[in-house]
Amino acid sequence: MPCGILCGMDERMTDLEIRLAHLEAAIDELTQTVLRQQQALAATGEQLEFIKSLLGDLSPAAVRPLSEETPPPHY
Repeated sequence: MPCGILCGMDERMTDLEIRLAHLEAAIDELTQTVLRQQQALAATGEQLEFIKSLLGDLSPAAVRPLSEETPPPHY
């Protein structure tokens, strides 16, 4: 029995299956990358909030208003 149309369709089906497998692998890799970035962003946000809380705890007396500062000696 000659191959003809059936062999051509079989080759096309195999090619499509291979492409699909590569696309699925790429999607899985991208999903993992997005997940890692979300985790890193969340950790950075937590660090930022911690730093903001530390800055908020600073005594206001640690920095005097400009009007209370004495001028430098060269004035």
